[in-house]
Formats: sequence, C-alpha cells, structure tokens
Amino acid sequence: MSDSIKKNFIAGHWVDGVGVNRNINPSNLDEVVGEYASADAAQAQEAIAAAHEAAPAWAQATPEARSDALDRIGSEILARKDELGRLLSQEEGKTLPEGIGEVVRAARVFKFFAGEALRITGDKLASVRPGVDVEITREPEGVVGLITPWNFPIAIPAWKIAPALAYGNTVVFKPADLVPGSAWALSEIISRAGLPAGVFNLVMGPGSHVGNAIVKSPKVRAISFTGSVNVGRRLAGDAVARGAKIQLEMGGKNPFVVLDDADLGIAVNCALNGAFFSTGQRCTASSRLIVQDGIHDRFVAALTEKLAALKVDDALKAGTDIGPVVSASQLEQDLAYVEIGRQEGARLAFGGERLERATPGYYMAPALFTETSNAMRINREEIFGPVASVIRVKDYDEALQVANDTEFGLSSGICTTSLKYASDFRKKSAAGMVMVNLATAGVDYHTPFGGRKGSSYGSREQGTYAREFYTAVKTAYTQA
Repeated sequence: MSDSIKKNFIAGHWVDGVGVNRNINPSNLDEVVGEYASADAAQAQEAIAAAHEAAPAWAQATPEARSDALDRIGSEILARKDELGRLLSQEEGKTLPEGIGEVVRAARVFKFFAGEALRITGDKLASVRPGVDVEITREPEGVVGLITPWNFPIAIPAWKIAPALAYGNTVVFKPADLVPGSAWALSEIISRAGLPAGVFNLVMGPGSHVGNAIVKSPKVRAISFTGSVNVGRRLAGDAVARGAKIQLEMGGKNPFVVLDDADLGIAVNCALNGAFFSTGQRCTASSRLIVQDGIHDRFVAALTEKLAALKVDDALKAGTDIGPVVSASQLEQDLAYVEIGRQEGARLAFGGERLERATPGYYMAPALFTETSNAMRINREEIFGPVASVIRVKDYDEALQVANDTEFGLSSGICTTSLKYASDFRKKSAAGMVMVNLATAGVDYHTPFGGRKGSSYGSREQGTYAREFYTAVKTAYTQA
C-alpha cells in the first residue's frame, strides 16, 4: 500500500488496510482530499483485542495521567484549528468559519474532560445496619466502540472519545466513510498524546464489516452510535441481545415555533440559522417552522428575502454562506423530497433546485415550503438537507400540539416575547433540548446533549452527564 495512504491505528501501530477509500471534495468533485486505508472485520477484531488487552492497566492509570493526555490533545487541536478546519470543510462541505468553529469545539471538549478526569466522584453512605460502611464508586466499562457520522467529523468523535478515555475506558473508533480525513487527523494527534498501546484504536472501513464487528464482539462492553434511525435500531437489537450497553443519537424533525408577539428579526435569523446553515445537515436543524397566523406572511416574506441573499458556493471560498451537500446520494435524497413536497400540494416558496458553480459539486439552493400540513411526508420524515417547511397555526395551543406531533424529540425552539408562553413551552415541549429565542441548532460543549422518543436511546452525551454511559456504578459494603 502506498506511503501516501493514511493508515489505521491498531495496538499502537499504523497499519495498512485491505482496501483504499478515496476522499472526494463535495465542493469540487475533481479534487481528491486524500486516500485512506479501509479495514475489514478481521482488522476490527485485532483492534478490539488490543483494546481489551490494554483495558486493565488503563483503568488503573492515575486521573492525572488521563487528564494530561487529554489536555495535550485539546491543546494541539486548538493550535491547529485553521489547518484542521480547512480539512474539515474541504471533505464535509460546511463553510470554513463553521469548520474552524467545529474544530475549536472539539478542542474544548477534550480540555473539559481533562478536568473531568480529575473529578471522578463517588458517595459514602451510612448503612441501615450497625457497623457497616457503604461506598459507591464509578469504574470504567472496559472496551467501548464509537461509531460516528459524517456531518460533524471532528466534534462528535471528540465528545465520544474524550469521556471514554477520561473515565478509564479503551477505545475502538470507527468514523464515517465519507469523512475519514478529520477522523484520521484527530487520531494522529491522539496517537502522540502518550497513551499506552491499545488504549486508542482507529479502524476506518464500511459499517457492514467494521461496525458490525464492533457491535457484535463480546469484548466490547459499550457502544456509542450517532447516525440514522434504521441503523441505530438494528445496532440496539444486536447490543441488547448480548447484554452490552448502548447509546444512540439518531434523527430529528425539530420544530421552531414563531408566535405573533415574536421579534421578527430574531425569529427570521433563528430560522435561517437553524434550518439552513451547515447546509441543513444537522440532526438539530429546524426543519418545521410553525408560525402563528398573525405573523405568518411577514415572516415568510422576510425569510424568503434572507434566503435570496445567501451565497451558495465552494465551502472554502470567502463569503460563502452555504456549502455543498455532502454526497451525490444525499443530494439525490434532498431533491427527491423537494419533489415529494410538490406532489403533496405544498408551495415551493423558494429554491429547491440544483445549482452549478465554477467547480463541479453537490450544490443546491435552500428550499422553503409554505402551505404545508404536519401530516405531509416532508414534515414527518427527516430530510437532512437545506429544506424547511412552514406550518401555519392559529394560536399557541395549536403550535404546541403540532410541535410535539412527531416521532422524534431531539431539539425544539420558540420565538416569543411572552414569559408565559416561553415558560410553558419549556415545560411541555417533548424534546430533550429546548431553545427560547435561539436557533434549535447550536449547543454548548459542557452541557448534556440528547433527545427523547425516536431521536435518542440511552443516557445523555457531553458534560458531566457523559459519566452515566462511560462508567459502571459499584456499591461496596464493609463490616467494620
């Protein structure tokens, strides 16, 4: 295998794969970002065996050793934010400012968990029995398998890898095939952070081989997956069947409610950001804009005007507001849903067509539908592209009912100047995260992330809540 091909990292060594994955720039299909080794199930098993062998010693490593390693990783990511951000935007298609911002977030995640590694707490309770002490501690699960998506190719790996290592677990990491570049660059930084061999392993390759090997291995005690609903549910069945712990982050069909009393400028900017930035390729995107009748027409007119001013172009070009869709299949899906919306009777108020630019790429004009109902497929199914629908409602009660009428429950938002409605929505929204006068997309790195219903399964990611997944609770009794 050529020296230019980026290799997998197993048991402390860079190793060739069984094939090669060519990473193509969605802004310029003539440009190859790089070539990356593709592993098979046998190599995934080698990585799992290495992680299993390294697990006992790493579980006993001092909190300071873990903290120092994570801090070194975070510091290098931060120092190289421009370089890594450019790579991210080049392979995934989000704009350069968004790419750099995601890299900074990944760095902050590692630094946050460098601190958390020093704060692994327990409890000491008085027993109901005389002369007995009770101590509750947290221990690492062991080998964890981390399977990550293409839409946040460094932030999501960071918020899985960092807590896994902080709490003393060993890692087998499988990134999405579409975006191996950011995953490899992150792994290369981790490989030089002073971790013992086998503690961290990178295995790039198709989910049908690598992912399945991770999920079905009896040596992998916990699996954290972010991706599609169908794949997540299948993985859950495999994991639960053998008693493994599993954490799933899947789809969203997030509502953003705009009431008559809302500040129109804030409402439009929140909708624009939440629905269309990052090319709409966020599980927290505002794909359903639920707008009260009194402000509806002004909102649609103002949002359409903003959409017309957006620049869709190469992700690396200065001034680009929206980059390309990530892949041919994703673009095909987005355009298919635009046609589905038309066939359902929705009015295409703006965009929805494929665009041509100076370089061949997966460019699409952001699409806005009006005159839609919540029963339409475009309002029931996750599109995962720059497509949003406006649903007109008569009052707050109807807005709340429509917002909650979905199989998903990741993020929701409301724009209002009423403390009464804001407070009620925070309480009654059936979502894991609620935003008031903010876009539904965009969360802090030190707070819990996750949803309800079909969006998430298992304990929350990020912040101190991550310990629930990456540790096991032990209760010990001692007779004095």
